[in-house]
Amino acid sequence: MEYVGRVPCPPLDRFVDDIYCLSGMPRHRRMNIPPMPSAHLFLNLGAPVLLRDSAPGAPPAVLADGWFMGLWTRRFVVEYPAWVRLVGVHFKPWGMSPFVGVPAAELRDQWLPVDTVWQRSVDRIRNRIGDTTSATGTLRVLVAELLSRLAETPPRGLDLVLHAGRRLVTSGGAIPVGALASGAGVSGNHLAAQFKAHVGVPSKRLARIYRFARLILSADARCPTGWPELAHTAGYFDLDQAHCSREFKDVSGRTPTEYLALRRRFPATPRFPPDAGPMPAD
Repeated sequence: MEYVGRVPCPPLDRFVDDIYCLSGMPRHRRMNIPPMPSAHLFLNLGAPVLLRDSAPGAPPAVLADGWFMGLWTRRFVVEYPAWVRLVGVHFKPWGMSPFVGVPAAELRDQWLPVDTVWQRSVDRIRNRIGDTTSATGTLRVLVAELLSRLAETPPRGLDLVLHAGRRLVTSGGAIPVGALASGAGVSGNHLAAQFKAHVGVPSKRLARIYRFARLILSADARCPTGWPELAHTAGYFDLDQAHCSREFKDVSGRTPTEYLALRRRFPATPRFPPDAGPMPAD
């Protein structure tokens, strides 16, 4: 499967990490997706994709056209068709706020059809993409759509979240939330409320997701790994090894040892973002 991505130019780069095309035969049909600090827009140009929520009793969703996904705080499984063709937007955790009119809390741990959020837009975007096989041309269409949807005036409180969010990114979630609030000149409660409004979770919960992402991305299955050292580097200063292992399994569905064994069997493809955090589910 081929991944062609680009980092957008200003002003989109404040809200979007990358825009990409994903096409071809997947290496693994079923992938376990742990919580990562991101939100997404997918436009499906191929066969339907199946998504399974890890929450007990949650029914699977068959997604054929396009869908928004807010920040996820638990893992889910995606099952690709035999041949994939989709276009995606990898938003920063707060990045969807100026593009959609849906409260972030309503998008948390949810997927919503694009046409529910952007009325009658999927067919129009597909028609603009047409039959082109050029990834560059396809991405250009999506960039134009995002620019047309970007609010002229940022939603109230978003600038504060952007400022604090950059510090979360730089520290990998290791900065204390109290220091994050004082650095922004606001109370902890106010900061938490603004993050919940624009991200879907308070700043403390997002910091936890950033720490986990830093931990899972820093583990090299090819080398002996000392989890206490890795955990400390990733910002788990106050957790012992047993606690860290429990949190790792709670978030990823696997213990650190099981995760490393899986990665030794199925190494992540270098410079292929869909393999960076996600892992084979079988």
